[in-house]
Amino acid sequence: MNPTNRIAMITGAGSGVGQAVAQALADASWCLVLVGRTRSKLEETAKMCAQVEVLVCPTDISKPEEVSDLFQQVLGKFGRLDLLFNNAGVNAPAVPMEELPFEEWKRVIDINLTGSYLCAREAVKLMKTQQPMGGRIINNGSISSHVPRPHAVPYNASKHAITGLTKSIMLDGRSFNITCGQIDIGNAGTDMTKRMQTGVMQADGTLKPEPIMQLRDVGSAVAYMASLPTDTNVPWLTIMANEMPYAGRG
Repeated sequence: MNPTNRIAMITGAGSGVGQAVAQALADASWCLVLVGRTRSKLEETAKMCAQVEVLVCPTDISKPEEVSDLFQQVLGKFGRLDLLFNNAGVNAPAVPMEELPFEEWKRVIDINLTGSYLCAREAVKLMKTQQPMGGRIINNGSISSHVPRPHAVPYNASKHAITGLTKSIMLDGRSFNITCGQIDIGNAGTDMTKRMQTGVMQADGTLKPEPIMQLRDVGSAVAYMASLPTDTNVPWLTIMANEMPYAGRG
């Protein structure tokens, strides 16, 4: 396939990691489907990627009917999908689990896990039937999918579950030329990680600042994973701020 005809969908594309990945893929000549809740933010990302064809699709990925409509738009515009980057995610207030309202638990699980599943489900349907058959799904996990932070039960649980989703898609997609990998990110410079620089709770209960890394490096890492032919896969890739407390966490 001509590289200029490759189609990538990015959820959570209006800011942060999603925006950085959109720019990196645009630089590699991917056409883009930008997904998020806020049209104005998606349009800002689209302006940064003006060198390629872009479809802006405001969508609540936690709602099956909206995800189904999203993929119908993609099919109508491009006729296929070669890459899904399941990136959209939220966190909850850092409180002990017994103090966490059920609504906060449900919000995190609905977006981080159910939303990723719904998008992957529709992507697999399309990738199985399009010609040529196949494609790639990359899930945004987290270092928290390996070692949890304190007072982050819904986020930790959702990201551990993303690892199970990745493994399942990787297995079930083999016969259909569908590959699946996961990128686990530690402290990229986003709104979600601003608090890291002033102090975040450690496993021993102390508050310590943590370093962050540049978003552009995350974008480059995802673009590398996406650049491989579908007979080659990077199942797991961890990228992190070098001095963050990961290896000894917990």
